[in-house]
Order: sequence, then C-alpha cells, then structure tokens
Amino acid sequence: MDNLPRLKDIKPFVSTRNACKLCSPLGASVALKGIEGCVPVIHGSQGCATYIRRYMISHYKEPVDIASSNFSEETTIFGGAENLKQALGNVIDQYKPQAIGVSTTCLSETIGEDVPNMLKQISSMTEGHEWPELFTVSTPSYQGTHMDGFHATVYEIVKHFAQDGELYKVINLFPGFVSPADLRVLKQILSDFELDYIMIPDFSDSLDNGAWDKYYRVPDGGTPIDRLRLCGQAVSSIELGLFNKVTAGGKNNSGINSAGEWLEKNKEVPCHQCVLPIGVSATDVFFTHLEFLSANVTPPKYEKQRARLLDSYADGHKYVFGKKAIVYGEEDLVLGLCSFLDEIGVEVILAGSGANSGELSEKLKEYCPENGEGIKTMCDADFEQINEQAHLLKPDFIIGNSKGYYIARDLKIPIIRVGFPIHDRLGGQRIKHLSYEGTQELFDRVVNAMIEHKQENSPIGYKYI
Repeated sequence: MDNLPRLKDIKPFVSTRNACKLCSPLGASVALKGIEGCVPVIHGSQGCATYIRRYMISHYKEPVDIASSNFSEETTIFGGAENLKQALGNVIDQYKPQAIGVSTTCLSETIGEDVPNMLKQISSMTEGHEWPELFTVSTPSYQGTHMDGFHATVYEIVKHFAQDGELYKVINLFPGFVSPADLRVLKQILSDFELDYIMIPDFSDSLDNGAWDKYYRVPDGGTPIDRLRLCGQAVSSIELGLFNKVTAGGKNNSGINSAGEWLEKNKEVPCHQCVLPIGVSATDVFFTHLEFLSANVTPPKYEKQRARLLDSYADGHKYVFGKKAIVYGEEDLVLGLCSFLDEIGVEVILAGSGANSGELSEKLKEYCPENGEGIKTMCDADFEQINEQAHLLKPDFIIGNSKGYYIARDLKIPIIRVGFPIHDRLGGQRIKHLSYEGTQELFDRVVNAMIEHKQENSPIGYKYI
C-alpha cells in the first residue's frame, strides 16, 4: 500500500480542448479524392461522413460526395458487413466509379470489423459482376491525426495498385497534404524539367474544379489508375515531407515508414525524401534532386524566380527581422514554415502540432540553423494550450490554419492563414506554399501583414512605410 500514489500526487486529467488536428478518415478522404474515378466510403456512422464533407466543402469550396455504410445501434452490435455491402452496391449503381476506397472509423475499428475480408466475401458473392477496384485503409481517429489517415491511404493505394514489370522511365512524386495550387506548381516544375511523373495523390483538379454546366457525381481529375499500376516500375520516388510514417495498430508497419519506402523495399524503387520546399534553401534541395533525376539543369525561369525572391528578402528584411512568431499545424508544414521563417530572420518562439511523432524538436534544430535550438515545441497539443502559451510569449504574429484565429483576435495580432482548414476566407485551396513561387507569395503576405498591423495600430496612420 505504501507504494501506491497518493491522490494529491496524481495529475488531474485534462481533456482536449479544440484539438490542433482533424480525424484520420478526413485525411483518407482527401487522398482518395486524388485518385481518378475514386469514391470514398466511410465504414461507420453517417455523422463521420457528414463531418468530413463539411470540413472539405468549406475549405475547397467544391461539392464533395463521400458515402457511408451508415452504422446504427443494431449494426454496432451485430456488425456492419451487410451495411457495407449495401453501401458498395449503391455507390456502384449511382456513381459508376473506377475505384472505391473504404476508410474505417473509430466505431467500426472498436468492434473489430475485418474490412479486407468483408470486401473479399462481398465480391465473391457476386461472381460475374464487374467490380471497380476495391481497397480499404485502417483509419481509427483515436489513433493519430488526419495526416496519419492521409499517409496510410497513400500507402495502401501504392500497395494495392503497384505492379511488377520492366523498368519504366517515370518518377513517383508523393507531394503530401498540400494545396491544389501547390500540386499544380509541382506538376509544372516536373514538366519543365522534362520528367515523366506519377503524382500520388493528385487532387489539383478534383478538389479545385472549374464551373460546371451540370453536376458530376465524380469530378474530373486525379491520378489515373493505369498510371498507378506503373509506380512499382518507376526509376525513383520523391517524397516531400519527413513525417510520412505509416502506423497500424499503434506499431510501425514492419519497419517501413512510408509509401516511398515500401516501393524501395518491395519494388526496388529508390526513394528520396526532402523537407517541404518552402523557402530558398529547402527549394534548392528539391531542385537538386530534380536535376539529378532529369539530368537537366534548372530551367532559367526558376533561376529568375529565385533571384526575385532573394531580392524581395532584401526589400522586406526591415519589416520582419526580429519579429516573433507562433507556428502550428501538421508537422511537415510546421517544419517547412519554421525553416522559411528562420531564413528570413523571424524568431519562431513556439511550434505546435496535434501530432506527436517525437521528432519535431530535433528536426527543427536541423532545419532552422539560426534559431532552432530556441524553438519551444508542443506536440499532441490543442489550441487552448497554444493559446495559453501565446499569452505568455507575446508573438508578433501567428501562422497556421483558421482554427487559431481567435488567438490572434484576442492578442490583437495578425494571423497568416496557411494549410488546412481555412474556413473564414475564400481561396484556401489556391494558397501556394511551395517552391520559389509559393514562397514569394507567402513572404509578401507575411511582410504586408506586418505593415498593415503597424498602420492600423498607429495614431498617425502612415500612408507610406
């Protein structure tokens, strides 16, 4: 009895308040929207699919159809096999999809649904029927974040579609969870390097389409399935981001950390990883990889973009140098943004994320040579924890998604909106973050936010700064 902790020594449990992350099936749904002709099916309650649609529609401003197996109390007790069969049949009849990706939820995972076996049984019961490609991904929200769901889905897509064959002169690009505008920037860059590529996933059109004259149940865009089959025959893969680890059941998948590493181990496709190319230094590294893979020098247009960016750094240096910032969001985005801010002389005083890889602090020290040692990191954080620290640390601005707006409002400081979700502004899907072009736009936004804040809070009201 003497060894038992005393009641006063036990730290009281504090629940999450406004989590700095989203659910795993949401990340899975975004990835599935990047496959041509693919319809996501959420194996769980209707509320899960509704929540995901709400978040995606308000950010991307596009119609987002996500099916559900619609669990009820009875389904929760007796299992959801029949519901899943009916959901798949309805999706096939109404959408005529090329592929269906089934993402599990907390509910279906908790009762132990064996979805891979269910899909086998359902397809075997209807022999002679032509089924679309069927695959599933385990995405319980009590384990991980939307980024875990995104990376796990990309991993399963590669495992399902990659085929053996003769070496094909193409590279795989795994861009990560970036904006449709960023995906278009990356595609243009690879084309300018004269590289044939397979982008996995590619939601640059499916989640940012033009105006329609009629409603399309399955929007245009996405990586074609016949291209996905070639990813195992590629000459190389590039993964943007360093936090692509895939977990299953709380454990790493046999030592394989990502889709690119799976291809390297199982298909002998070399994998190159690099931090998101935000800022001059990180973009230089990315372009070095492309020069090596293409055997071409960087096209002159990008040399000019780089030169203009450096010139703007000099022009705007006096407005941002020594400013203090709080950065929050997905770990890869946080790392890329902190590296960029470190490059322009901004002191990042706090880097927060709802994820908890255990590696963010060390990566910040590596990629932020000026200030990395001094960055306070908060992992598995919620916005109330970030808010409490913000009131203590007194930043000059915060940078992240819309969910942190109330912190900036309370502190009366600017918020630079980046990443996902952006619910309170138009054009979140068109924000560029990557390469010299995206960095230029981001730098201009940061500088102008500082100038505007000074103007609005000055008794003089400067017209010329």
